[in-house]
Amino acid sequence: MDTKEMIVERLKENGCRITKQRLMLIDIILENECQSCKEIYYQAAQADKRIGVATVYRIVNALEEIGAISRKNMYKVECAKDSYEECAEEGTCIVVLDDETTYHLTPGIWNKVVSEGLKRCGYLKNQRVASIKIEK
Repeated sequence: MDTKEMIVERLKENGCRITKQRLMLIDIILENECQSCKEIYYQAAQADKRIGVATVYRIVNALEEIGAISRKNMYKVECAKDSYEECAEEGTCIVVLDDETTYHLTPGIWNKVVSEGLKRCGYLKNQRVASIKIEK
C-alpha cells in the first residue's frame, strides 16, 4: 500500500469523504514542498478554479488530525511507512480492544480522546490538555 492509499484509508476511517478535490490536494501535498496553505491553494487553483481556500484548510486540518502531516514540518508527509504500527515510535498511541480491534491514534486524536473523557467525567472544565505523560 503506497503513502497516498494509506492516507486516504486513514481519512475514511476518520469519517472524511474522499472527493476529487481532496485527492488532488493530497497529491499536491505529496508531490511538492509547500510552505503554507496559501501555496497549496495556489497550486490547486491552477488545476481547478472552483476549489476554495476553506477546502484546502479543511483537508490540511484533517491530514494533521490523522498524523499524516505536521505544520512544524511545513506540510511534508510525516508517516510514509508501510504500516502505521511503525509510527508508534513517533508518538502514535496503539489501542487494542478485547475483540482484537486495533486503533492507531495520532497525538492529536489521542489528545481529543483524553480531553473528551476528562470532560465527561467532570475533570476538565475550561482547560485544555497540555501534555500527557505515562509513567511505568
